[in-house]
Amino acid sequence: MRIAALQMNSGTEPGPNLDQLEGLARDAAGQGATYLLSPEVSIVFAENRDGLRAVAGPWENNPAIARVSALAAELGVHLHLGSLAVALPDGRFANRSVLFRPDGSIGATYDKIHLFDATLPGLRHYRESETYAGGSEAVLAPLGDMTIGFTICYDVRFPALHRALAEAGATLIAVPAAFTVPTGQAHWSVLLRARAIETGAYIVAAAQAGQHQNGRATYGHSMVIDPWGRIIVELGGDGPGIALADIDRAAVTEARAKVPALDNARPFSLSVNTSGAA
Repeated sequence: MRIAALQMNSGTEPGPNLDQLEGLARDAAGQGATYLLSPEVSIVFAENRDGLRAVAGPWENNPAIARVSALAAELGVHLHLGSLAVALPDGRFANRSVLFRPDGSIGATYDKIHLFDATLPGLRHYRESETYAGGSEAVLAPLGDMTIGFTICYDVRFPALHRALAEAGATLIAVPAAFTVPTGQAHWSVLLRARAIETGAYIVAAAQAGQHQNGRATYGHSMVIDPWGRIIVELGGDGPGIALADIDRAAVTEARAKVPALDNARPFSLSVNTSGAA
């Protein structure tokens, strides 16, 4: 199976972002890719919550969903929209990933589980949960002879999610993202390779890249990693592009046979010594 990570530089308005996505998808499909993954916040990369509220619609009758569905059907591919913001009744949004089948129907959706709430040294409080409602369900979907597991961006820092996906049958794990430049330089590659090694699964990571209309800069470096942790293909960090790779289910079987960590896992208890005794 030939797959493609579509690296984008999304702006604050849906129209130009959809045009960019369509151009990349047509190019990748023309090169033989049958599964295409776009980054996190592909449709709108807003400056703030008010900007997002002005352009992000609800799930029902969503024009962006309709356009991507039609594109998947026209190209006859699995087109995986890494994520878009979907307006919810409580005023927040779902950060939702959507997999379209080659007939344009929706094969699965996933709402990002882990939200980044932190106080950054020297910076303001950052509360993703004030804008987004976190999901609560891990998701798998069939993809030819592969099974794909869904994650979004910050999820990559939570190995338990990836292990659960692999134990449930995932052989390919999608990681659409919008990593900042500093965290990307420090952690992006090593986290992705670790998730591939731990699970014995392929990782396909589609990232936002470059300087954005909203003032942010993202790291890019979209890549595909094999089940042994080797980077098959990697892009740079300046802007849009396509990372193409051929993947084979047999490589998953081989990696998991060499290091059967999924099978060798054992339950354990935790003992915490509070007495201070050696």
